[in-house]
Amino acid sequence: MSMGVFVFLPLVLPLTAWPIAHLAEQRLHPRTATLMLSATAGVLAVCSSLCLALLVVVGTAQLPGNPLPDGWSDPEVRAAVPYDEIAGKASIPALAAVLAAVARTLWRHRRTRRRARRALRGLPGKSVAVLPDPAPYAYALPGPKGRGGRVVVSTAVLARLDAPERRALFAHERTHLEARHHRYLLVVQVAARANPFLRPLRTAVVYTVERWADETAARAVGSRRTVARAIGKAALVSRGTPAATLAGFAGPGPVPRRVAALLGPAPAPRAWPPVFTAAGLAVWTAVAGAAFSALSSANSAVTLFLVLRAATPL
Repeated sequence: MSMGVFVFLPLVLPLTAWPIAHLAEQRLHPRTATLMLSATAGVLAVCSSLCLALLVVVGTAQLPGNPLPDGWSDPEVRAAVPYDEIAGKASIPALAAVLAAVARTLWRHRRTRRRARRALRGLPGKSVAVLPDPAPYAYALPGPKGRGGRVVVSTAVLARLDAPERRALFAHERTHLEARHHRYLLVVQVAARANPFLRPLRTAVVYTVERWADETAARAVGSRRTVARAIGKAALVSRGTPAATLAGFAGPGPVPRRVAALLGPAPAPRAWPPVFTAAGLAVWTAVAGAAFSALSSANSAVTLFLVLRAATPL
């Protein structure tokens, strides 16, 4: 029984992320692209991490003095993985690096949210917190356990916007909170740490969540040009958000592309594009890649489990 090269597929399938990300952010509705790309990144990251974990089992069994059962270093176990000696030992530091990077991302996200909440202590418990700060910024701060939240904006950025543009800003940030965009951003940030090949998906989702909020704000204020003008003004002076996993008004994403999109026609609300189109190709490639990666990981996990059980006496 052998896992063969299938055990390595989840590590390299994320290479398809670049064309998927490019087609999705250009051809799909921002909401559809965000949901699809975030789910794809999460699945591929979990599968590649599981792949490393399976290889670590084989690699650790080869080390002298390891705490694993003696049967796990049996030649039958090692034969389940191609190039077991090299792949097994190399996977140990690789998985350690992945776990450290993911843990650091989650820790920084949690620390940033706590600091932002402490800065708002003593202010009225309203949905909008205006801070008297000469530094211009505006971002959405989720509430505890992802519920509720507040729009945090400085007086410096409000001073640069007129009344309609301020309404666009608040509508934009409320969309981030209501749609819980911070969760999608956190998923793709963690996924990119787990597998660097997924970085194009992270970049794409940073853009699509902003486009999602842009389009919602444009409908709320009734003017796409007003939202575009507000984004352009804020981008000239904004310093962005305190963390990459928090959504902001003008900091993240390629602002010129967002402005250009708002000056053009609104995207079609079609949730699932036809198969024989560029957008349909992106969707089906993402679905197929994620499904194939999941099946490869499941096959490898089950195979290794059966081999280890056969090699380990009860």
